[in-house]
Amino acid sequence: MKLKLATMALAGAMTAAVPAMADLVFPSLSYRTGPYAAGGIPFADGYQDYFTLLNERDGGIGGEMARVLECETGYNTEKGVECYESTKGEGSLVYQPLSTGITYQLIPKATADGIPIHSMGYGRTSAANGKVFSHVFNYPTNYWNGASIAVNHTLELNGGDISGKKIALVYHNSAYGKEPIRTLEDLSAKHGFDLTLIPVDHPGQEQKSQWLQIRRERPDYVFMWGWGVMNQVAIQEAANIRFNMENFIGIWWSGSENDVLPAGDAATGYKALAFHNVGSDFPLFGDIQQYVLDAGKAAGAGDQVGTVLYNRGVYAAMLAAEAARTAQGIHGVSDITPAMMRDGMEALDMSAEKMAELGLPNFGPTFKVSCENHGGDGLGAVAQWDAGSGQWSLISDFEAPDADVIGPLVMADSEAYASENNIEARCN
Repeated sequence: MKLKLATMALAGAMTAAVPAMADLVFPSLSYRTGPYAAGGIPFADGYQDYFTLLNERDGGIGGEMARVLECETGYNTEKGVECYESTKGEGSLVYQPLSTGITYQLIPKATADGIPIHSMGYGRTSAANGKVFSHVFNYPTNYWNGASIAVNHTLELNGGDISGKKIALVYHNSAYGKEPIRTLEDLSAKHGFDLTLIPVDHPGQEQKSQWLQIRRERPDYVFMWGWGVMNQVAIQEAANIRFNMENFIGIWWSGSENDVLPAGDAATGYKALAFHNVGSDFPLFGDIQQYVLDAGKAAGAGDQVGTVLYNRGVYAAMLAAEAARTAQGIHGVSDITPAMMRDGMEALDMSAEKMAELGLPNFGPTFKVSCENHGGDGLGAVAQWDAGSGQWSLISDFEAPDADVIGPLVMADSEAYASENNIEARCN
């Protein structure tokens, strides 16, 4: 093992002269350019920095060095598919498309190629049904769970009764933004609130008419499924009409520092859902400082550490690394294949003890993956922004969605997909 690590270290020192030779390849379908670059850059940095940490501190994963294979998509579906096709032959273990549109296109391709996909908190929600989607995982939660958690939060604020309340959904007019609609419609029928749907076309810089509608109809709550500049504009427009920020709740892709800083003090009180913790007050970040930033090996400028989207990149990389470690244990080999990686993802168990051992206590919800359940327990929390401190804080625990509503929706949609594509259910 010492000889192997020494060889790998020498190979790393020679990367300027020869192609990197690494056993565990983790592609990064990043978007450092384009209209959503402000969100894509910190995620990509966090993702790569975590694997750099494992290489520098631990000698890789189970004795195998990791290599991040980055390919720029510009958040463009066609480019994302091109990145997949150009990198899948490198031994890529798992794809994280970082786009619902790209995810939908890659599901049949990656499944046919035997390569797992992890669409963490995005993508096709019904992929949580492992009986149908053998190679797609969306743990720890998904958009339908997010919609339920947002409704649950309003229930908590109203003593469990929101009948007659008005909720408006401001959403990115795309596959991503439309994901929660069906769930909210069912939850509206269950709880008796009125639902108004308000689409915003890409990229979302013009929203005057939408917020005039909100000012006119005066909903009690506004939920938002936005991304990029759409979030900034929406929060500023909400401030302009003096909408109560305490009643404005975004999905986790509408809850970064990028979204709230432009509105200044007016953004205080704005809320967003979260499936991981905030800030850098975790032991792991001390290691990132020592082994990555101070060593001059950071993927970026190092100024994004602890921000929401950098943390999300770290979290995604950590889950991938732990799945790889699980796969190594299952198969008794360190140099795993994509098929073995899939097995590791399907057996992943993120306990509180494991999170603490990794230096990330309470950083994310505990969950277990199984053949039947590729989505975990669907837990999520609520975060709130304070402009005075310039920080997000979690104002709730990681809590469960309404399984009585979400479960049947997942089964119905996944079974329809199976029927359309002649897929036989597995896990029997």
